[in-house]
Amino acid sequence: MTAVPVVIGVRTPDVTTASGAVPTSGALVDTHGRVHRDLRISLTDRCSLRCTYCMPEQGNEWLARASILSTDEIVEVAEVAAALGIRTFRLTGGEPLLRADIVDVVRRIARIEGEDGPVEVAMTTNGISLAKKLPDLIAAGLTRLNISIDTVDRQRFADLTRRDRIEDVFEGIAAAAASELRPLKLNAVAMRGVNDDELPDLVAFAMGVGAQLRFIEQMPLDAGHTWDRSTMVTREEILEKLGERWQLDPVPGRGGAPAEKWRIDGGPHEVGVIASVTAPFCGACDRLRLTADGQFRNCLFSNAEYDLTAVMRSEGSVPGHRADAIAALLRSCVHGKLPGHAINDPSFLQPARGMNAIGG
Repeated sequence: MTAVPVVIGVRTPDVTTASGAVPTSGALVDTHGRVHRDLRISLTDRCSLRCTYCMPEQGNEWLARASILSTDEIVEVAEVAAALGIRTFRLTGGEPLLRADIVDVVRRIARIEGEDGPVEVAMTTNGISLAKKLPDLIAAGLTRLNISIDTVDRQRFADLTRRDRIEDVFEGIAAAAASELRPLKLNAVAMRGVNDDELPDLVAFAMGVGAQLRFIEQMPLDAGHTWDRSTMVTREEILEKLGERWQLDPVPGRGGAPAEKWRIDGGPHEVGVIASVTAPFCGACDRLRLTADGQFRNCLFSNAEYDLTAVMRSEGSVPGHRADAIAALLRSCVHGKLPGHAINDPSFLQPARGMNAIGG
């Protein structure tokens, strides 16, 4: 049976049938030839911060706890995905470290073997509570880490996140820098009038801890739908500001990575820019997403979702005997992927979910 996407907020045609029959075997290849090897799994929509560009301070409508996928369900899906060629599982949120069983989630996914051997387990976190949990996470099999930090100024951090927790983030970054996890990446959203005056300082901070700073263009993913392209700091502006301090040389061989990279003053340090708005990388995208409440998404900006809970929790569904149904849903999700996100098209509609509910 062909899976039909659940459309959030708008009505669109059934893209799973518009391009012909959904494949029933082989790798996860969409109708544009992109092979999918990365699945981003959101573990929760809750967060320990309230970043102004992500969610309001009060009045957030959280996902019902009963709707959140269990660890058994997550692992079952990951096993199927690995068998279909997914090599990297990135755990996101919200804030994934808020999940009480986060170490067990990492351990169980890290045990999964794909066609090319053990899968890789990565995580994106705001760093709060990371220092305490990192040793157990590494022992469980965590292999890569991205930490979000948009400013190194304490007052600015408190204003931006509505929480005075920058010292906790610094402790988390220090613990990660002292670990064997490499490459260590720090993510910063560049925002006009907020932190665009400290972009070089953020790079210098990252270099000081042996990390790679990656700037992210602000995207239309805020829960309040207040994003304004005209106020966004663009890729070119970021590079111009950094170029005033350092010589930047492009690093070749980007592949399907979201960030373009530049070598700083001949190396070894590098800086990246993820320019989803002004320089989209859709043509090489190899990512899929799974929300905390069990919805597959084939694009961060999509308004269509593929309901995993209908497979996992329907009457008569038996754990361990639904791999074919999960695989079919994954294939339908991949088959329905469009050429690009169309942010720059006048018809673009911002996703109904905010970034915390989709998964970063």
